[in-house]
Amino acid sequence: MHSHDHAFTGLNPRCREGLMQLDRRGMLKVSMAGLAGLSLPGLLAERARAASEGRQMSDRRSVILLWMTGGPSHIDTWDPKPERPFNNRGPFTPIQTAQPGVFICDRLPKQAAMLDKFTVMRSVNAHMSDHEPNMTFQTGHRMSAPRRNRNGRMYPAIGSFVSKHRGPNSPGMPAYVGFQRHPWHLAYGGWLGKTYDPFIANQAARLPVYDHIGKDTGRVSGADLFQFPEGVSVGRVGSRQELVRRFDRMRRDIDQRGSLEAVDNYRQQAAEMLLGRRARDAFDLTREDPATIKRYGKHLWCQQALLARRLVEAGSSFVTLDLSYHTASGTWDNHGIPGGVYGGISKGLGALLPLFDHLLTTLVSDLEQRDLLDQTLVIAMGEFGRTPNMGTQDSVDGRNHWPVVMSMCMAGGGLTHGQTIGSTEQDGGHLKDRPIMPGDIAATIYKHMQVPLNTYYTDPRGRPRGMLEDGGQPIAELF
Repeated sequence: MHSHDHAFTGLNPRCREGLMQLDRRGMLKVSMAGLAGLSLPGLLAERARAASEGRQMSDRRSVILLWMTGGPSHIDTWDPKPERPFNNRGPFTPIQTAQPGVFICDRLPKQAAMLDKFTVMRSVNAHMSDHEPNMTFQTGHRMSAPRRNRNGRMYPAIGSFVSKHRGPNSPGMPAYVGFQRHPWHLAYGGWLGKTYDPFIANQAARLPVYDHIGKDTGRVSGADLFQFPEGVSVGRVGSRQELVRRFDRMRRDIDQRGSLEAVDNYRQQAAEMLLGRRARDAFDLTREDPATIKRYGKHLWCQQALLARRLVEAGSSFVTLDLSYHTASGTWDNHGIPGGVYGGISKGLGALLPLFDHLLTTLVSDLEQRDLLDQTLVIAMGEFGRTPNMGTQDSVDGRNHWPVVMSMCMAGGGLTHGQTIGSTEQDGGHLKDRPIMPGDIAATIYKHMQVPLNTYYTDPRGRPRGMLEDGGQPIAELF
């Protein structure tokens, strides 16, 4: 018996529930406590994924979302305003790019040199988007704002729909994967059910541990997700699976919310991952070419980007990287408030952009060299833009939230790139032309992933809901 916490401690396996009798839930939890020998965190037991339902897909399409948690400034990245006064244009200098006549921030020189492989969108309407939780652009729904709508957390993530209607590209791989700094930074399965929550991958690989301000602590995460402890064999796992399958045949209706079904599905998938090697190998950076590891670099985010490439190469369909050090609103929330941890534009954003530039361009180049770029859609975005003028909230050079407009970029996916879509007014404060809605971004992803745009699902009250309730349409210029 364990005298310490184990992987399924959170399930309270030895606690009887309700009436003092042995019921299926209690016995299943006991059996799953035995599965703690697999070293799978209880967190992941509730983060289920399911195999593809229905259609067979013709190729290995995937998405990598670089989530710039906190909301990057559009004016200081992809929509510079060089002719404006300093308080508006900011401290950085625009530079020419591989798209003739298009300029971006001088802190993004690598992307500028290969912008012909990207599409920059400067006219994204971020109305109603917020963070903590960060939902609107990860779901494609403006009503998925928990601060304004009590059901905001229930709108399913784009990655969850991909998981349900496409599944992984290879058996034994999680379809929807997330590296998260905090659960509020990612969208989950919501009304689709826990089965389609992201597979939280933080404990699946050995990665450097950073503190809240981005300092490398010198420690490395345990990466014990796929390890068998001493005395646990493949045979024992198989026997445990058969025992749980017997319990599965009893009182299937005990759980009305799908939580138990999610645990059951995850248990099956977890065993497949553990008994197979595909997922374990994908998360194992020691199996990567040392030259490639060196090219990405030692930084946590860069190693996660390399893992994202390895995951889509192995068969995952949708991978999100939570690019944040801090567990609160996010490292890109550059208010510049005195005493704040994120900094303003010069010291906060200025330090992030060269790192992001290297991460983004290395990932895109690596995918291209491996003939994966045409199948993998790479997206970089956050929750909203920042105020046109600096100096908000007693800061010298910070910018506040600005859900009026934001910029973002895409590459790959076999789409038409080498273009800049839309524009803002002279000061960058408002949309000028070609508005792009959150639903349009979602529809673009679904079209790439071959998920039918007229897909419906049923919420717990039995009401049918459209996957694209905002009436989003694929961005025509990309197809």
